[in-house]
Amino acid sequence: MIAVQYNTIKQPAERDTRDIWAIREELAEEKQRHSTLLAEIRSLNEVVGRYEQSEKANLQAALYETLNRLKLQAGLTEVTGPGVVLRVEPAPELVEMGYEIKEISPDLLTQLLNALFKNNAASVSIDGNRVVHTTAIRDINGKTTVNSVPLSSPPFEIYIGTSSFKEAQKMYNSLQASTFIDSFYLDNFNLIIEEPTEQLTIPAFDQPLTNDYLTEVEKGE
Repeated sequence: MIAVQYNTIKQPAERDTRDIWAIREELAEEKQRHSTLLAEIRSLNEVVGRYEQSEKANLQAALYETLNRLKLQAGLTEVTGPGVVLRVEPAPELVEMGYEIKEISPDLLTQLLNALFKNNAASVSIDGNRVVHTTAIRDINGKTTVNSVPLSSPPFEIYIGTSSFKEAQKMYNSLQASTFIDSFYLDNFNLIIEEPTEQLTIPAFDQPLTNDYLTEVEKGE
């Protein structure tokens, strides 16, 4: 039994009979496979990097799109599209008869403005002043103002932007059927409603927007 145990230890069942060059060749092949694997990993990392950059670009584009949409809704951008033009001018026959042409009433303009938005006006400017959610039409020192800017002495124009030409036609018909023509005439003005147009440019609001309700929160609060 001792002899058998001795032979088992001293004489392994298999011997690696390869010479050093065969071992080196196999090692080179393993290194080549390892290098190929590293190249594939590097390539996949580049693909992942490009994908992440693409995701960031898409996110940035989405943010810009949201910002531009909000600015459009707030009236901070110029818009061009279908709409209707109103012209307010002194009634010439009343001027000839000696009637005094006073400032247009802020109340009358406010009523008109409410009617325009009720009839789906998308954007409005009065004498070049864009109407936004903070716009006030009022009398300041005897002058009718829009956004605190005095209106020009008539004639002046009111631009009404709509979402489509069909809506512009509906706006035109609604105004023609309203009592506003008579109301303006009672104040010695002619309200002229021009035919709908496909291309009407309404200027952007060009004053600082004020907010009485929201306050900026400091970082960390």
